[in-house]
Amino acid sequence: MKYSYLGNSGLQVSSLALGTMNFGPFTEEKEAFRIMDEALDSGINFFDTANMYGAMSPEGYTGWTEEIIGKWFKQGNNRRERVILSTKLYWPMNDLTYGPNDDPGVSAYKIRRNLEDSLKRLQTDHIDFYLIHSLNRENWKKVKENGVDEFLDSAIKDGRIRYAGFSFHDKLDLFKEIVDYYNWSFCQMQYNYSDENFQAGTRGLKYAAQKGLGITIMEPLRGGKLVNSLPKEAMDTFDRSNFKRTPAEWGLRWVWNHPEVKVVLSGMNSMEQVKENIKTADKARANSLTEKELKLIDKVKDVFNAKIKVNCTGCEYCMPCPSGVNIPGCFSAYNNYSIFHKWQINYKAFAAFF
Repeated sequence: MKYSYLGNSGLQVSSLALGTMNFGPFTEEKEAFRIMDEALDSGINFFDTANMYGAMSPEGYTGWTEEIIGKWFKQGNNRRERVILSTKLYWPMNDLTYGPNDDPGVSAYKIRRNLEDSLKRLQTDHIDFYLIHSLNRENWKKVKENGVDEFLDSAIKDGRIRYAGFSFHDKLDLFKEIVDYYNWSFCQMQYNYSDENFQAGTRGLKYAAQKGLGITIMEPLRGGKLVNSLPKEAMDTFDRSNFKRTPAEWGLRWVWNHPEVKVVLSGMNSMEQVKENIKTADKARANSLTEKELKLIDKVKDVFNAKIKVNCTGCEYCMPCPSGVNIPGCFSAYNNYSIFHKWQINYKAFAAFF
């Protein structure tokens, strides 16, 4: 396993991180324990979670995934000391956590309370990497108004947080604004070979790296679509090549090929996925893909582009819609369906834009 320092931190993290979003509702506790044991024993020292992962347990408490990880830490074998732990603040969960009598949305109190609750669920006294989660234009304004920078400064000073970062879901100009707003140690962004220009994209990746931030990548396989939902023409392109790799290996190695990327997050829900991804991580290096290999991936991207129904750049010149419709969002959902043929998923996304 390759290790490197993340941003301005003094912590060496594995190039592959264990994503835990499915622990609880989709991966039962016993299997989650086995996956974490296998990951740690195989050299993965970076575990990523969030206060909203797992949502609400059958017993009615929130932070189900964090609770599972906390139980695993307490099984002994110096697990907590061996793990570099990342978790996140995601405020919509506040309405579940603090009940109907609380003010909805973001507040300075809730920002502080979320950290305390995460520490309690994870059964630890500190978080190594703490993220302000899923920032976009609307909630970034609210977070700033409620003193997120003062909160982070205080939590870092008293040791509850070692290093602060953010995760992002919006456009490049806002990404740059957030990068420049605070002395972040790292950021987390979506990036894969089908999303080079999506959200922050390649330009955001390079901008954050130039500013000295460590970069962790989420959605390297686009939620599994680049593995389980590739169009037949794309699979045929890979299969006809002389390179015998799985779609997952192609996707992960493309991300790791970028020298700005320090950590790739992968939500691994089985022992097989852990072992396969570790093998890929052991072989992957920055700038290791040949020109022939990169051209092969370009051919797969050409398959995606040929299936796009609406050539929308997401410039939002059509917005705001007088009927309240997110027009670029609808086009995006329609194009995703055309490429990946996942109507149920995209129907939900489609409906969310009305």
